[in-house]
Amino acid sequence: MVISSRAVYRLALRAAQGLAQSVFGLLQVRLSVPSYSTLSRRGARSEIELLRMPSSGPVHLVLDASGFKVYGEGEWKVRQHGWSKRRTWRKLHLAVHEATGEIVAAVASEAGVTDDDAVPDLVDQVDRPIRQISADGAYDKRKCYEALEATGAKVTIPPRRDAKIWQHGKSSGEPWQRDANLRAIRRFGRKRWKQESGYHRRSLAETAIFRLKTIFGATLRSRLLPNRPRTSFCGQPH
Repeated sequence: MVISSRAVYRLALRAAQGLAQSVFGLLQVRLSVPSYSTLSRRGARSEIELLRMPSSGPVHLVLDASGFKVYGEGEWKVRQHGWSKRRTWRKLHLAVHEATGEIVAAVASEAGVTDDDAVPDLVDQVDRPIRQISADGAYDKRKCYEALEATGAKVTIPPRRDAKIWQHGKSSGEPWQRDANLRAIRRFGRKRWKQESGYHRRSLAETAIFRLKTIFGATLRSRLLPNRPRTSFCGQPH
């Protein structure tokens, strides 16, 4: 017998409802437990506020993104007949404090949103001083640098292998940090630049995504973005 993903989702909510009823019964607490269908509907209106860890100074943010597969209709067909064009993905973009592993900002988007498109939204969520921002080569785009330059932070993004200087020394306007990074790579080599710039700390963003998927899973049950809890980052804990 094959059980659909929706049936599994309903069974999980029913199990949570039964667990809460059992706990209330053992504690002799006279409280009603919402039904599993009520919990499912309220997911579209739930908002979660996460307290921030106290910070003593400017932070070094590392950026990364990862995909989450929407597990729903069509999975049986995929298992039986292979890949299907209807498989749906969502992306989660994170800004992580490299010293503590804290997720400082997060953006959930459709699969078509590129990594650099989410950078302005990530930066807008950060209300603490930023010392440095590190990301992989997927963020080596003008839109990304424009959003990061406004923070006044040191930007360590490795230019692509065939990268060209955007603005030469005799040109008017403010110089790009990217061009300075590219000149340093040409002079000293990519390996030395990564070591001296602290770029290797960027891998901690991948570690944060691995922890998140380990705890919450790598798939989503709801196909619509409004039906997923919205998370915001607010004040520091007392």
